[in-house]
Amino acid sequence: MKIRKTVAALLTLAILFCTFTACGGTKDENPGATNTGAEYAIILKTLSNDFWAKMKAGIEEEAKTLGVKVDIFAAQSEDDTAGQLTIFENCLTKNYKAIGVAPLSPTNLINGIVQANQNGIYVMNIDEKIDISTLRNAGGSVIAFATTDNVAVGEKGADFTISKLGESGGDVAIIEGKAGNASGESRKTGATNAFKKAEKIKLVASQPADWDRQKALDTATSYIQMYPDLKAIYCCNDTMALGALQAVINADKLGKIIVVGTDGSAEALESIKAGQLDATVAQDPAKIGATSLRQMVDAVKNKPKIDPNQEPKMIPVDSYIVTKENAK
Repeated sequence: MKIRKTVAALLTLAILFCTFTACGGTKDENPGATNTGAEYAIILKTLSNDFWAKMKAGIEEEAKTLGVKVDIFAAQSEDDTAGQLTIFENCLTKNYKAIGVAPLSPTNLINGIVQANQNGIYVMNIDEKIDISTLRNAGGSVIAFATTDNVAVGEKGADFTISKLGESGGDVAIIEGKAGNASGESRKTGATNAFKKAEKIKLVASQPADWDRQKALDTATSYIQMYPDLKAIYCCNDTMALGALQAVINADKLGKIIVVGTDGSAEALESIKAGQLDATVAQDPAKIGATSLRQMVDAVKNKPKIDPNQEPKMIPVDSYIVTKENAK
């Protein structure tokens, strides 16, 4: 008899436990709605770079504010164009209503975007501009493009360098990103135009280092050897700027050659505060990510027509110079 009562008591406890814990399930944060998982996905370039890590954090914070769920993915590296497309294609098998993409090249995700549009999925272009003409000819479209004005970024980096060199001017060089990459090309263009307009400034070299620290170190080392009067190097991202800085240190020219980066990465900021890197043109990746997610949510809510002939809205996010005086 005691055994039966004990068993009955245990069964009652088990039923109560399942009732309160949903038998191992999780509590629905939106009572009355069916929990079907995330409606939004965002595919970044990589998470190994501080810029993209900050963007991820900004997206996640905005998702909390908006009360939505978002899945965030990234390629293995900034060379993994095929892998990024595979991630996109995998997203098309889910129930996402909108997908944000920061493409590794202007064209590597075009086929995926076209397929997404055919499935009624909105696509948001983030940071790296898609080749809109090629996309349109393929029958695809994006709802908007959120990014920093990268021509202005390059101009700001060059203008700071010119101001720092002062009346004496001198020889300067640029370390570019990956050839053909839209943001890198725009930064190079902005810096090149500013340097060429400046009196007493001579742009002696401009070469790509593929966003890579070691390649930038090698490129800067070559610049220093080839141009003994070199006074400054502007780099199209902070990773390359830190590589160029190492080349300057190796040549025992710290303080004699100005090095300016781009992005406002944590390591670059620490270097600036330590008096090594001279400056960086800081972007606001968290704001770019948050802005992009808001556009995606608005599209799903308002349901605009997916139209390849519609010019995507440009949403600029500002940048600013960080020096030792204002570095945090």
